[in-house]
Amino acid sequence: MRPYRPGSRSAVAALLVVSAVACGGGPGASAGGSGVGDPYFPKAGNGGYDVRHYALDLAYDPRAHRLTGTATITARAKEGLSALNLDLEGLDVEEVTVDGVAARWSRAGQELTVRPREPVEGDFRVTVRYGGAPLTLTDPDGSEEGWLRTADGALALGQPVGSAAWFPGNHHPSDKATYALAVTVPKELRVVSNGEPAGEERKGSRTTYRWRTGEPMASYLATLAIGRYEVRRTATAGGLPVYTAVDPEQAEASRAVLARIPEVLAWAERTFGPYPFSSAGAIVERPGDAGYALETQNRPVFPGAPDTALLVHEIAHQWYGDSVTPKTWRDMWLNEGFATYAQWLWQEDHGGDTAQRTFDSLYAGGYFPDEGTNEALWSFPPAEPPDAAHISATPVYWRGAMVLHKVRQTVGDDAFPALLRGWAQQHRHGNADTGDFTSYVEESAPDKDFAGIWEDWLYGAGRPERP
Repeated sequence: MRPYRPGSRSAVAALLVVSAVACGGGPGASAGGSGVGDPYFPKAGNGGYDVRHYALDLAYDPRAHRLTGTATITARAKEGLSALNLDLEGLDVEEVTVDGVAARWSRAGQELTVRPREPVEGDFRVTVRYGGAPLTLTDPDGSEEGWLRTADGALALGQPVGSAAWFPGNHHPSDKATYALAVTVPKELRVVSNGEPAGEERKGSRTTYRWRTGEPMASYLATLAIGRYEVRRTATAGGLPVYTAVDPEQAEASRAVLARIPEVLAWAERTFGPYPFSSAGAIVERPGDAGYALETQNRPVFPGAPDTALLVHEIAHQWYGDSVTPKTWRDMWLNEGFATYAQWLWQEDHGGDTAQRTFDSLYAGGYFPDEGTNEALWSFPPAEPPDAAHISATPVYWRGAMVLHKVRQTVGDDAFPALLRGWAQQHRHGNADTGDFTSYVEESAPDKDFAGIWEDWLYGAGRPERP
């Protein structure tokens, strides 16, 4: 989840430029592209290869604000590559090797271009040694991501492209990989990341913490939290590990809602199907250290103690966004529309407003306390944000949820739960776009007509006529 910022529709067309790196190579070898062609972030990601695994060996000194790292990236070339690109913002590169052999490299903006001594084919390994003062980046919507300095350490958040501020990689949601992190910090601090802990070791005044993520993860969902956390490990009734890390200032305010994580997970599994990961949990920062909640894989990050609705939203993202990840940033409504609708379903199942009542209030223009947000709901269709600044705007969340409610109305309450679970299962640990979703819905209910929903609610301008 990111902060939604109401705004008027803008007639901005995304021009896609995918540039190739000009360099020589052997017969049949080519240079990987410096972007994957995302409509809103055309330089994000890189062409020509798929990353399989990131091994990151990092050290951070909060007082000096210095990060040093060695990133070993295991990947597979889609074709013979005479050169390939990695995304890296700001940090200084010291050495690059490909399969253990020194490689030439150059920098241009966020692009780190690597030229191996011989073209690579099939599986290969790139190792980058780097360091410096990691950057805090400002998104097109004005929010901050990348490496955020906190009162007692740091917090790394990556949506949409902030992970490039702390490790080199193929930073686009279409390329998912497994992760292993070793992070060394002053001994009074702790480190929390995605996945499960894999040991810790104290040497003198420093402690190294290890974390491993065994399921595929998009880089924007990777997080690294360094601070004086209260860390707890519990488990659900079914034995799923639950790790929580809470800033001591937020411990008392967070205790009751975090205790509901097993309850929310059990409800979500009944509603969305089997939980897709090997652990769950949460990271709770001080409100001033993070400006928004984010569905980082396994353990979402919260800016202060969350309420139950926000906890439900971020846990729902583990299915819709983290396991089923969008192919491009245009498909953001598949993340936020589903997570928002999950809140409606939770309310409906726990004595609150029905989803229909929430839908009616939104349509009537009285749901939000301010008129500007009520009007912003209709400023653009959820499947077509006008530009990068609007991928987390009001229509993506709330009108996206309204699309799902229209689908529910069409297929009926009896068939809708199976449709929700089937979508999560069909694309488990993969990527999907809006076309995949509309095709899936039509194939799931071939006797129903969804054309009006897609035309009016998913892609239509303004508020649709209501039958």
